[in-house]
Amino acid sequence: MPVSQNGLDQYLQELKNGEHHFENVFESLARMIFDDPQDIKSVIVNGKNTYDFLKFRTGKKHIIGLYDVINNFVAFIKDAAENGESKEMAFVLVGEPGNGKTFYVDYLSAMYRDFISIPENNKYTFKFMIPEGLEGYGGIKEIESQTYEDPVILAMNLIGTEDQGKEYFAQAGFKPKKIDTFFNNYRPLGADTEFIFNDIKSFYDGDVEKLKEQIKIVKVPISSTLGTITGKYPAKDKLTSSGVDLVGEESIQRLLHITNTNNPYRFDLRRGALARVGGGGIHFADEIFKNKTDLLKIYLGVIQNRVIEIDAFKWPIDTFIIATSNNADVQNYRTNGEEKPILDRCKFCYVAHNTNYKLQMDLTNYALGDGTKTTFTGEELHLDPNLKYVLSTIVTLSRLPRAEDKLTPIEMMKLAAGEVAGEKSMKALAEIVDELEHESDTTKRFGQKGLGQRDLARMINGQRGFPATNEGKCMFSLDSFKSAEDVILDYVQDTNERAKYFEDLNIAKGLYRKRIRTEMFNAFMDEPAAIKKDVMMYVNMIVGMGRSDLGPDKIITYRDPQTGNTQPIKIDERFVNAVENELEMKTQEQKESFRGQVRKIYAQKLQTDKNYDFMDNVELVKAVTDTRLNSDIASAGGLVGALANRTNEDNEKLYNRIVDTMVNKLNYCKTCAEKTIEFFCTQDHQT
Repeated sequence: MPVSQNGLDQYLQELKNGEHHFENVFESLARMIFDDPQDIKSVIVNGKNTYDFLKFRTGKKHIIGLYDVINNFVAFIKDAAENGESKEMAFVLVGEPGNGKTFYVDYLSAMYRDFISIPENNKYTFKFMIPEGLEGYGGIKEIESQTYEDPVILAMNLIGTEDQGKEYFAQAGFKPKKIDTFFNNYRPLGADTEFIFNDIKSFYDGDVEKLKEQIKIVKVPISSTLGTITGKYPAKDKLTSSGVDLVGEESIQRLLHITNTNNPYRFDLRRGALARVGGGGIHFADEIFKNKTDLLKIYLGVIQNRVIEIDAFKWPIDTFIIATSNNADVQNYRTNGEEKPILDRCKFCYVAHNTNYKLQMDLTNYALGDGTKTTFTGEELHLDPNLKYVLSTIVTLSRLPRAEDKLTPIEMMKLAAGEVAGEKSMKALAEIVDELEHESDTTKRFGQKGLGQRDLARMINGQRGFPATNEGKCMFSLDSFKSAEDVILDYVQDTNERAKYFEDLNIAKGLYRKRIRTEMFNAFMDEPAAIKKDVMMYVNMIVGMGRSDLGPDKIITYRDPQTGNTQPIKIDERFVNAVENELEMKTQEQKESFRGQVRKIYAQKLQTDKNYDFMDNVELVKAVTDTRLNSDIASAGGLVGALANRTNEDNEKLYNRIVDTMVNKLNYCKTCAEKTIEFFCTQDHQT
């Protein structure tokens, strides 16, 4: 129902009927987050139980990962909404560039604007219509609350004391419990609002009913560009930054109308960023600790007291302040004793890079963009189907610490993605994370160092500029390693970090080779899921070998959990042993131990994922692939030899057939298909 143009009383009646909400910004945010319990899920991240809030996972370009950040943020908001200490603090995201801090705040702001756009969640404020005959305002006919004060705040201060205000609400029909809830958010009117309010009240000789006739209820505009409801203040250099940008300044234009110099309305608060979000909004202070001291002192007053102050005039506001900063700036302020008060009023949340390579593939998709790519000559640019995987493993490995005594980089990467890593358990990863969390130097904590999303964008941009990319009309995966080398050389200054990143590149290239071997087998078999079927064939044989009802014919029937169909399978012990020989298992005890592990993993995974296919077990996939490659084309001297030596007609036919399968069934183009085969035939990075 639209609010009447002249009705404070009508607005209160609509509020009583549940058509509006009166709450502070933290209560609004909490209601937005917790309104549906189904949106809260329990998950395991890096070996630890945590929560995932699905509200942050909606939309075309939503937040990926950042579980710890979201959990810390939600806990902060909940505490503030329940009148905890957080209510008088700012939430500050601290971390290296390119790890998603600003993206998180922008997403939160957009989500909050959408929430406030729902009719029942709309924010309202009020205007004073200047009566005919009231002097001192010149040509000014109406004055809106500069800080977007809620009509309920005006109603609380309409009569006089707080007790009288409660009596006014009681007369309007509100129940005592509701009135007490409202007055938990009581605050006085802003300086100019109170001055004008008293001016009009005196003009009507204290007649409140006539005063109310001069009040107009209006909706607060929701705009990212105007900075209302959600606004941003980016840190500027010391010459161009000014407190005016935050709190406003005296308005020359208003002084031409206002004759009483004691009238606080002579100050234009909307000139600053804070007033525009003063009515239950979010203020984003980007790189807050890059601001000079006088601006930080303004922030200190606003964070602690939620008040804008100019020349001893005060305007109480209802604002959530969220900020970002890099590690170096925070550390500088920590070493400066006189800046301690602002640090005490900040809740720091240290943001790590994403360390889950599967989630990174979604982030890589963001970096690649969803538009059609073209070459310099305007022709369509193809993306190698392995490109996202390669780019994702490169940046993910760079973010993982070295802990060779406990986990290899590949084991750590697999466990961080929730995959199987041989005999290594999630507990080993959790221990590493816990140990690093106790580092006083936050940059040494898990996932804090590494190549960020901006570095990834530089890699992609660099690769798009390669002559080979444009000539072949394809972004070939192997070229990503060259573009990554260029980024590391150009943008990584620390010698030790640079050396580690080059080691990570070699590991990523080894993983790429394993992936290509699987792809080539699928192409050879003319079946996109050939190797997956063989891996599951091995697993089902292992499971069958452990059954007590296995007969002498070695034939078992099993129910495929993916399709639900029951089918027979004959156990081929030569195939099973060949796979395990590729895994370098020499003794029967080793083989039985491995088979027991496979059975245990399969039983556990099927409880949560009936489509689990063991394709995350890189060693097993490689062993099955090598077994089939060695057996199926042994007569041709091996697939590598056949593809590398196309001097005879049979090899040429095989090559053309594999290229055709890669192009028509595996999403390659002719360029990346031929280059992938060429890489497959080389011997570098054999692992």
